Amino acid sequence: MQTLLIIEDDPALARGLKDNFLQEGYDVIHSADGNEGLDIALDQTVDMILLDIMLPGINGYEICEAVRREKEEIPILMLSAKGQEQDIIRGLEMGADDYVTKPFSINELKVRVKNFLRRYSGQKQELYKFGDCELDLSSHTFLKKGKEVDLTSKEFRLLAFFLGREGRALTRDQILAGVWGNSILVTRRSVDRCVTTLRAKIEPNPKVPSFIRTIRDVGYRFEIDR
Repeated sequence: MQTLLIIEDDPALARGLKDNFLQEGYDVIHSADGNEGLDIALDQTVDMILLDIMLPGINGYEICEAVRREKEEIPILMLSAKGQEQDIIRGLEMGADDYVTKPFSINELKVRVKNFLRRYSGQKQELYKFGDCELDLSSHTFLKKGKEVDLTSKEFRLLAFFLGREGRALTRDQILAGVWGNSILVTRRSVDRCVTTLRAKIEPNPKVPSFIRTIRDVGYRFEIDR
């Protein structure tokens, strides 16, 4: 049985989340306090954390940062009434995998939790398939409709970066660090340009992207409909 840790101080929301996820067959631990929630996250075995930002004690940003130092592979989904660009980016750069803003659909949240747990519990992949495309890391090839398509080295690395983080909201700075490294010769616009050329090669309709979704003012998310 997979265990969810919900760190949320709104009693009505916390009860609704706990009841819904218990019905889905998860084991659920709840904490309404930041300090206690962090202790549970670090000391107990949990498979995913649903984390509010504004909490008594320490806030969600501090919890996220502390958990990421100790347990890199636990998916963290931030729950917050805050929807400002800087708040979202701060949470993602502290180590959150994605965010939802209140109010949100419980059914959508269930799907996202299920997808994150599936991806994090899987083995590291060498072969990714999406739509009519296939990326093979071992042979360094990309196929579309069974035919090989040339990708530049940056396009290949960007696509591999996205696929390895499917479903995660990624800021431009995170993508820069993951794909370009510490080069001082690139900017956030380099990410946008590379995304544009990559979309032209992988998307059924690059003007209406199916896979590389833009998150306004934040960055991108790679999504595969299943």
